[in-house]
This record gives sequence, C-alpha cells and structure tokens, in this order.
Amino acid sequence: MKIALYGTGRMGRAIEETALRRGHAIALKVGSANAGAPPTGCDVAIEFSRPAHAVDNIRLCVGAGVPVVVGTTGWYDRLPEVRTLVGTEEGAVLWASNFSIGVNLFFRINRLLAGLMDGRDGYRVRVDEVHHVHKLDAPSGTAITLARDIDLQHTAYAGWSLAPADDTAPPAATAEGSPAPVPIHSERKGEVPGKHSVQWTGADDRIILTHEAFGRGGFATGAVLAAEWLAGGGPQRRGLFTMDDVLGRP
Repeated sequence: MKIALYGTGRMGRAIEETALRRGHAIALKVGSANAGAPPTGCDVAIEFSRPAHAVDNIRLCVGAGVPVVVGTTGWYDRLPEVRTLVGTEEGAVLWASNFSIGVNLFFRINRLLAGLMDGRDGYRVRVDEVHHVHKLDAPSGTAITLARDIDLQHTAYAGWSLAPADDTAPPAATAEGSPAPVPIHSERKGEVPGKHSVQWTGADDRIILTHEAFGRGGFATGAVLAAEWLAGGGPQRRGLFTMDDVLGRP
C-alpha cells in the first residue's frame, strides 16, 4: 500500500515507522515546505497535520480520488462541510478523535455506563484529560467525544463546557431543571501522551473509567489499521466513516 502522509511531526513520524513495519511504503510526505502537494498515485492518505490545514488536505485528497484517514482534531465545526464534500464527490473519508484501539473500546464502555447512569439522580459526571504541552487544542477531541456520548445517553446532560482543572462537577441539571453541559477539565503538562478519565460521583461512592496512553504507538497503529481498512474496501467503499466501522459496530 502506497501512503501519502500529511503531517511530519511526532505523530507523522510514528505513523511512518508503523506503516513501514507493516510492509507499506510512504510515497509522499507533506509538510510546510510542500503544502498542497496532491496524493497522486497513492492508495490512501493519512492526515495528521494542524487544525487549520485539515479540511484543505481532506478536500485535496477527495478531489484526487484518494481515500483519506484524518487524525487531526480541532476542525469538527466544519464536519457538515466535509460530509457534503464526501457526498458530492463520492469520496472516502475516515475520521476519528482518537485512533487508539483501546480508546475506541473505552468510548463504548463510556456510552454503556452513561446509559446505565441515566435516571440515577444522585450521581454527577466530569471528564478529565491531560496531554503534553505541544497539543494545540483544548479540550482534546477525545474528551469532546466522551462528553458528546454522555450527552447522547444521559437525559440530564447536553453539550459540554470547559472547566478549570480544580473545579468540581456542577449538578446534573440546572436550577430550572434543564440539562447541564458535561464539564471537561483539561491540563497540559510535560510530555504526557494522553490520559482521559470519566468520573461519576455520588454521595457514597465514585466510579472512574480511565484510559492512559504509554506513547504514540497505539495511535499510530490504529491509524494505519484504519488506512488498511479504508483502502482495502476498493472503489465501492465510499462515504464518511469512523473507527466504529473499522472495529465493527456493536
């Protein structure tokens, strides 16, 4: 498989190492010096650049008829635009806030627990995330996904809000009884690859779900597996996909 790699930072280098180890070739590497280079002759593209460049790179790949895996976060306000592009151009885009297999299983457990907690008025939720100081967006896309999934499964919550790291979770509903946003606490320190926790706290006990990455290897492996899945479906695999499609929807 010939891969076009958009983004030459730490994640880009980890993806390159993983792809080569799995027998693939990096046919094109795109950084600031050759921004806008099309993925001509490639089987698939992997996009891990910057939020400001992500949609332009997606558009470039879809226009060239090359399926693209997108790991950059911070551009999701333009997801409707990308959805329209994919439909109009009959493209193939697979996006995820996190490509780690462990994190995507963590997402499923989070959805299950949020559904079980719906109607348990004595519990409040908060999401905590810690990343390295080089991460540009806060909160992380992974934390937003966790909060979004709680929102979808629990009637007392709607949306999310960024809260100070030392703040406590607000009540599950406002004084008027309307849904409250899921509080997300973000911290940037050192070289932490990524740690996410979901806490449900009641008067008598607390449930904590935590995923901690030990390095970038899990993210890189998941991104390459996603590229193999997307390119391996042939011309008929067209549309907007997520890691749930790769892992098989529960």
